[in-house]
Formats: sequence, C-alpha cells, structure tokens
Amino acid sequence: MTELFAVLATAFVTGLLGSAHCFGMCAGISGLFAINASVASLKSQVPKAFAYNLGRVLSYAFLGVLVAVLGKTLVSGIPDIAAPVRFASGALIILVGLQLAFGWRILSPLESAGAKVWNRIAPAARGLVPVETMSQALGLGLIWGWLPCGLVYSVLLLAATTTDPVSGGLVMIAFGLGTMPAMIATGVSASKIAQFMSGKRLGAGLLIIVLGLATIAMPVMKFANPGGEMQHGEHSHAMTPDPD
Repeated sequence: MTELFAVLATAFVTGLLGSAHCFGMCAGISGLFAINASVASLKSQVPKAFAYNLGRVLSYAFLGVLVAVLGKTLVSGIPDIAAPVRFASGALIILVGLQLAFGWRILSPLESAGAKVWNRIAPAARGLVPVETMSQALGLGLIWGWLPCGLVYSVLLLAATTTDPVSGGLVMIAFGLGTMPAMIATGVSASKIAQFMSGKRLGAGLLIIVLGLATIAMPVMKFANPGGEMQHGEHSHAMTPDPD
C-alpha cells in the first residue's frame, strides 16, 4: 500500500507540474471553450471544461487498466521485468522534465509512434466541434485522452508496473486529476494561463526530473534489499526470547 501511495503521488505531481507540457497539444482543444468568451458567460464555459476533462481522465483510467493487465501478463511470464519497466518509466519522466525545462523535443519520436493510433481516432472528433453541449464536451474529452503525449506515456509505464488493473486505473486517474487545474483554467482563459505557466517551465521541469529520479530509485532500492520485510521479520523473531 505504501508503494502504491508513492506511485499515485508521483503520478499526481507529474500531472500537476507537467501541465505546461500539455499546452502544446491539449490547450488547443481545451481552448475551444474560450473561443466565444466575448459572448458566452464564464458560468457556461466552466461546466463544459469540467465535462471535457472528465472524459479525458476516464480515457486515461481505461488506458491505465489496460496497461496494468498487460503488465500483469508480462510479469507472470517474465518475473524480473517489473523493475526494468519502472526504470524506463522513471527515465521517461526525466525526459519529460528535460523537455519541459529546456524546450527540447526529445520525446517527439515516441509521440510520433503514438500518432498512428491517434490518426484512426481523431476523425471521430470532427462531429463534436464546435462544442455546444455537455455531451459533446464529454465525448471530445474521451477522444482527446488518446492524443499522443510523452507525458502520458511515461505515467502509463508507471501504471503498468502496478500489475493490478484497479491500481493501474487509479494511477492514471491521479495523473489526470493533477493535470485538471491547468487544463480547466486553459479552457476558461487559455491565453492568461499559458502566459503564467510559460514562466514556470524551468522550475516545474527540474522538479519533474527529481520525480523521475525518485521513480528510478524505488526498484533500485528494492533490488539492493530484496526480501527486506522478511529480513525484518526474521530479525524480530531472533530478538524474541526463547520460552524454553
């Protein structure tokens, strides 16, 4: 449970700090809710922004369940693969941090690979734009959750290491919730929030790099002290006086 909490916290903070990375992709669609800001009231924009982001988080949760099932299957066949996958997840989080902090496009090849799936799904969004109803906003969010994004992929790898469908879904929900404040704010006032976050990229990127290093440290520490809990139990048993 402690390790799952650490993974959930990492996913949430990665989403929260990595929101600036999302502006290049998600802000465009999220900003659709602000196009008619001069004629639409704030009261009408916010519910649509919430509905869109709810759909996006639900898609993330589905993907989290899916990759966790795949992770469970792989670990069952190759027990030693969990640590390398966690290491790869940490490495990807570090790359996200570097890209965010310094503007490097080092995740472009990975995102281009995911574009093949996206190109099959994207046409379904055409009938939902412009967004005029809550159902359209929810549907658009469900589709947009599949947008190729290195930040999402890094946390999906993290979800896969849980090897439990419920935990995998929770990891992606935590990540999605972390991204929601910036994305909802973008939907309401895209230009202002983008301007604010642009000045925070370096600090956020460096903090994400620290999270990536911490993610890598988890399997490394576990490998360095295998069966640590068992050894602790044995130590406690050895300290118990023999009744005889």
